[in-house]
Amino acid sequence: MSHLIAARELSDLLIDAPVRLLDVRWRLDRPEGRPAYLDGHLPGAVYVDFDNELADRGDPRRGRHPLPTREQLQAAARRWGLHPGDTVVAYDDVQSVAAARAWWLLTRSGVADVRVLDGGLRAWIAEELPLALGDVQPRRGTIELHPIPDGSRIGIDEAEAWPRSGVLLDVRAADRYRGDVEPLDPVAGHIPGAVNVPTTVHLDAGRFRSPEEIRATFAAAGAAEGTRVAAYCGSGVAASHTVLAGAIAGIDVVLYPGSWSEWSRRRRYAAIGQTPARVVLPV
Repeated sequence: MSHLIAARELSDLLIDAPVRLLDVRWRLDRPEGRPAYLDGHLPGAVYVDFDNELADRGDPRRGRHPLPTREQLQAAARRWGLHPGDTVVAYDDVQSVAAARAWWLLTRSGVADVRVLDGGLRAWIAEELPLALGDVQPRRGTIELHPIPDGSRIGIDEAEAWPRSGVLLDVRAADRYRGDVEPLDPVAGHIPGAVNVPTTVHLDAGRFRSPEEIRATFAAAGAAEGTRVAAYCGSGVAASHTVLAGAIAGIDVVLYPGSWSEWSRRRRYAAIGQTPARVVLPV
């Protein structure tokens, strides 16, 4: 089953099949996406409150965007109108990073058919497809979510040990990986042994590169076939995007949800200013 869907493909699918559309507009400099959603969204799309439905921000030591509990996510999914067997398509308006978080949470919670709109809202608009105004409040769904299996995520101790037996990807921008800047977390740098592969290298003009190109980029980072791969970012959001890229390429990537925001609060040591920094670009 494909993890992505193109705008025209989605438009055709909406004619023949029930699809639950999730508008996951969120970004660090504009976390509240509802005003933009109300001004125009895919017809039938439900707005997803990222900070309150796709994260549990009670304890800052767990990072800036810890995973929600099963109960929290299930309550949100039912508010979105999800039922067993539904096809779900998530989208946002910035490189599919927030949508990938929704994809990761739902697929790991047992929802079988979850896809990300490749290119997001911009791809839909570029195809001159219609938008709707106002809010969508569906009837409450009946979906039953499963607990997220431990094998799909790691904690801080596993992240520390991971580079000794696998490849740990730091998917933030290169300047944050090197420790040149740190605008959000207490300590600059990266987890010792991590390799920098910014998640944006898996995109071309906002859409995902081909599986072959993504596999080549992973291989350049040392993640050849059979290698154990884990990914982290600032707060576990962009790393979900790298997990999605891996899935597109047939590579299993484990998520470290706490990411640098947890590490910098609990470990408070880092590899800083390595020369040259090991940064992998698309090949």
